[in-house]
Parts: sequence; C-alpha cells; structure tokens
Amino acid sequence: MRYTAGMGTGSTLVGYARCSTDKQDLTAQWDALTALGVAPERIYVDHGLTGTDRKRPGLREALAACHEGSTLVVTKLDRLARSVPDARDIADELTRKGVKLSIGGSVHDPTDPVGKLLFNALAMVAEFEVDLSRLRTREGMKVAKDKGRLKGKQPKLSAAQQKHLVALYHEGQHTSTELAELLQVGRSTVYRTLARAKAASMTAPAGETQP
Repeated sequence: MRYTAGMGTGSTLVGYARCSTDKQDLTAQWDALTALGVAPERIYVDHGLTGTDRKRPGLREALAACHEGSTLVVTKLDRLARSVPDARDIADELTRKGVKLSIGGSVHDPTDPVGKLLFNALAMVAEFEVDLSRLRTREGMKVAKDKGRLKGKQPKLSAAQQKHLVALYHEGQHTSTELAELLQVGRSTVYRTLARAKAASMTAPAGETQP
C-alpha cells in the first residue's frame, strides 16, 4: 500500500519501503526516501511481509507506478528483494519498462551490462546474508538444545490440572471462561484440554473411563 494518493506519469522517482513485521517502524526508510527526493505521495510500503515473499501489494503498486524514464528508489537492496531469483525478476521487469533503480542514492540501469552485473552481485550478497542469518539461528538452537535449554513447548497445565479441569467441566457448574480464569490460562487451552479428553474417552477400551 502507499501512504498517500497520487501517481502521475513521466520521469519521476517512485519510492518503496518494507518491514518484515507489523511491529517494525518504517520511519527511517520513509525519511531516507524523502531525503533522496521521493515525493511522499509516491512512496509505497509493505508491512509484515518478508523480502522473500514476492506477493507484496505495496511492491506491485510501486512497480505499476513506474513508467519509462522513472527511477524506483529503495534505501537498501534487501528492502526490495532478498533472493537472487526475486531480484532478477524485478530487474527484468524494470528493464522491460525502461526504469532505473536507485539503491540508497546509487542509481543502477538494468539495461546497462555493468549496472546489471552490479545489481546481480548485490542480490547475491543480500541472499547470502539471509542464508547466513538462518544458519546462525539453526546453530544457536542446536547449541541451546544440546545444553538442555531448548526443550520444546511445554504444556500450560500439568496432568493433574488437566484432570481437574475436565472434572469441573463435567460437573456443569462453570463456563469455559470461568475455568480459564480459575486456572489462569487462555480459553483456547481449556478447549484443547477438553478436546483431548473427549478424544481419549472415545478411544479408551470398553469398561475404562477417562476424566
């Protein structure tokens, strides 16, 4: 999506900004784009979408706003694409439209052999940084697991608490909300506990009962 309306035609600067989560702030990118000369009404943004996700509405609008002679402006290449195939697809689209790409103020012409080479090189670096970050995360999780710090998600209720919850529910004196407040858990935990108990009772051998 974009911040304000207005698109226009002809030679112009079109800005694009992206953050991976809804909690991240786009102010720094917004300020940098305006400092590079992009008009506020020509800045398009995506919230909560990763650079590896090609289905970004803000990016599609930004590319649609670009015409021959325009320049697409981003603060960093990883705001635009974080994989070589994605960067190549975007470069191909810019080339077809006759649109240049400005990365932090450095303008690259995808139709120029040198510009195309630099663009692909930057895309490879961006993809490498993503892969390196994922590798570090996996290594960190492995170390934590080996040290016994990563044991997986633990149940919010102990077996005894789950049994007590089911018993109270079958007494019919409490609602799901009241049970959640009583045991200090979310209602979703209550629903899951009751569902597991029901499933267990249906599979129990004849003559046995489940709480």
